[in-house]
Amino acid sequence: MATQMKGPGIFIAQFATADAPRNNIDNFGTWAAGLGYKGLQLPAWDPRFIDLDKAAESKTYCDEYAGKLKAKGLEVIDMFALQGQMIAFHPAFDELFAGFHPAGLKGAALLSWAQDQLKKCIKASVHLGCKGVPTLSGGLYWPFLYPWPQRPAGIVETAYKELAKRWMPVLDFAKENGKTINYEIHPGCDIFDGATFDMFLDYTHNHDAVCINYDPSHFILQGLDLYGFIRMYADRIKGVHVKDGEFVSSPKQGVYSGMQSWGKRAGRFRTVGDGQVDFTRMFGLLTEIGYDGWAVLEWEDPVRDAEEAAKRSAPFIQDHLMTVAAYAFDNFLDSGADEAANKRILGIS
Repeated sequence: MATQMKGPGIFIAQFATADAPRNNIDNFGTWAAGLGYKGLQLPAWDPRFIDLDKAAESKTYCDEYAGKLKAKGLEVIDMFALQGQMIAFHPAFDELFAGFHPAGLKGAALLSWAQDQLKKCIKASVHLGCKGVPTLSGGLYWPFLYPWPQRPAGIVETAYKELAKRWMPVLDFAKENGKTINYEIHPGCDIFDGATFDMFLDYTHNHDAVCINYDPSHFILQGLDLYGFIRMYADRIKGVHVKDGEFVSSPKQGVYSGMQSWGKRAGRFRTVGDGQVDFTRMFGLLTEIGYDGWAVLEWEDPVRDAEEAAKRSAPFIQDHLMTVAAYAFDNFLDSGADEAANKRILGIS
């Protein structure tokens, strides 16, 4: 019997290299298939792995693209649109995000470019048969995360109202095309936990296209209930990154991790099985809620090598995929429905 969830998939971005065998879609596909991966999540911003303009405009290009991967035993899962971060960010990040978009774009021009990039991803998703577009929300309020100095009245509401306004044209376009926008719950963005996701939902009037790309590592680093979240947002989870995390506090470091580099932080991303996520429980809960999308490996580990992580993670994911029970375990005791017998048992005359 087939498993309900699909996998193993792999997100190309962090595994991509300048040289073979991970330097273009053909080489990467051969490498990934050889390790046992069955699906690829594409970086929508990297022309080595997909031409977004062609994918948005040409069904023929997409058919040929998918056909070449199918010959290797692979499917296109979806396209992660990092460009979503550019829809909203505080001016403090101007220089840090300069490499994320074409040079010289600011203000309305940058917003228009980012929205257009997301719409191209939606068009390409239609051509490729993908269900949605995973992305980051961006954010205007993140630099003011900690409420000191005291927040001016209404500033949080203003930030989320504006964030929703900027995303609405993309969300409407996604809904018109039968796709979802799957926001990763991600620090550095204004959607970084359940409460902020709820605020965004409120300001988008519970838009049908507002969904979630679930990544448990971000929950570990924040001290969030990553298992309860699955049940609470069951109807909105449309994508899953399989990435581990660990949080080890000390007298010197807590959740803010003392301004240290990734390898020295109290909270770190890890390769699956090296951190604190209970993946057996996580996969079980995802199966219970009816999630039937892909389980996609993402690697951001400052300790374990990327290639070794990829080799270990394909069988790890495969082993955690769960086949849904075909019948109840106590069916052998079922005596069938009998209204008269039920009344006798209950003492009803």
